[in-house]
Amino acid sequence: MKSSKTLRILSRIYIFFSAASLLYVSLMAFASPQAVMDLVQVKLPNPDSFSSIRGVYGGVGLTIVVMLVRWALRDERQGTLFLTMLWGFYAISRLMTLGMEGPLGAFGMQWLITESFLCAVGAILLIFQLKAARIARA
Repeated sequence: MKSSKTLRILSRIYIFFSAASLLYVSLMAFASPQAVMDLVQVKLPNPDSFSSIRGVYGGVGLTIVVMLVRWALRDERQGTLFLTMLWGFYAISRLMTLGMEGPLGAFGMQWLITESFLCAVGAILLIFQLKAARIARA
């Protein structure tokens, strides 16, 4: 019983930490899309580009944050599964870039490490969640 409660707490920490990280970028994108793009040294050339960054990093990011909070409170396993895929696909996209366009800069490498780590944490939590579910059914 104690390990089940610990797993639930760890899963919620993972989800809320991820949600806070995504919320930070989302709020930055709403306030200043150029600030988000400054992280990768890209100058936004027109209002359509500002709108796109606000929409993707701001709007989509905020939608993800809302769902993560919901999952943290109601279904940690679903939130953990979603985040494991999210961080994993982010890492895969960076690896694809590394293979197709060449070496990543410091920003890209730092995020590749971070996203890979967060994916691995999610995978470990998922394994324990599935084990706990099997034990509970038995």
